[in-house]
Amino acid sequence: MTPTRLGQIRVVLYEPQDPVNIAATVRAMKNMGLETLHLVRPVEYDPFRLEGIAHNTRDLIDRIRHFDDFESAVAGCVRVVGFTARRRAARWAVTTPRDEAAAALDAAVDGPVAYVFGREDSGLPNEILDRVHAAVMIPTTEHASLNLAQAVLVGAYELHLAASDATRELAPPRKAAPPPSPEQLEQFFADAERSLDATEFFKTRVPEHIMRTLRSLTYRAAPDARELSLVRATVLEVVNYLNRLRRS
Repeated sequence: MTPTRLGQIRVVLYEPQDPVNIAATVRAMKNMGLETLHLVRPVEYDPFRLEGIAHNTRDLIDRIRHFDDFESAVAGCVRVVGFTARRRAARWAVTTPRDEAAAALDAAVDGPVAYVFGREDSGLPNEILDRVHAAVMIPTTEHASLNLAQAVLVGAYELHLAASDATRELAPPRKAAPPPSPEQLEQFFADAERSLDATEFFKTRVPEHIMRTLRSLTYRAAPDARELSLVRATVLEVVNYLNRLRRS
């Protein structure tokens, strides 16, 4: 089957607590042409009961995959998008479902894109939001809390409208270098933190806050894999240089 842009969208539910919401998510995905659902540490559920709630969706239910950790659920994704109702101090790229739909479908040319939704009681934790390229906030009244499956439906609906044709074939990648993988990004952040620590940059600062800002800046800059490799080489050279000084 020829891949399509909508087919590249991966819905990820982080620790869903209610089987009814999983079923309603499946129904919303089927309605809007999405095919892939990943669950991170979900509540126990009966696939037969899911189909009883979301009729004629057995094909999608049979493809649901379970994961023990978030990193595995989004492995290989070129863009990771987190839905949240909370504003945070960090300067994250905050966008709307409509604007993100265009960005997600554009990124889908290069590989899978993850739409990530959090627990019903508390949403996505900070450590997960630290790993997204963009945070999506659904415009609402002052009452910003949405049902999990409703939030999925809003995001999927905007994707469906933006795609126009669910059978649209993917064009070849536009860039010579692909986007960095989540693993490459995390390695860069780890090396950058090690370099900053080696130069005692954190001496009068809170490391968590500095690294959150660095993550935000990196995601907004959207480097490709070659560019990220170059920046990572520079931070590694700082550590290597300090080691050479100590040996001499």
